[in-house]
Amino acid sequence: QVQLVESGGGSVQSGGSLRLSCTGSGLTFGGYNMGWFRQAPGKEREGVSCISWRGVSTYYAESVKGRFTISRDNAKNTLYLQMNSLKPEDTATYYCVANPSSLPRDICSRDIGLNPYRGQGTQVTVSS
Repeated sequence: QVQLVESGGGSVQSGGSLRLSCTGSGLTFGGYNMGWFRQAPGKEREGVSCISWRGVSTYYAESVKGRFTISRDNAKNTLYLQMNSLKPEDTATYYCVANPSSLPRDICSRDIGLNPYRGQGTQVTVSS
């Protein structure tokens, strides 16, 4: 059974930092392109950042470029999202996804439901 488990969410003040983690089990982690989505109340889901299976190719939404960094450690079956200079508009539930074939840009640009695996999410709250 495939599981993706996110952690690292929490509450921070504007300008603060958080690092999200997503640990996978039940799948050959290094064989999947991965990504982070987020959804805020009343807003559509947004593909935040995605990364290829070796970590060579990355994609960032314009809203997070220069502030967020995606990375992965295949030996630890873990995906990361380092979030710096957080803003109140970053407040959302963050989900990680795994996709065996789509490119990072495509993963982030398409509906989250097109990915075969998704975690349960971790809440990030940024106060002003």
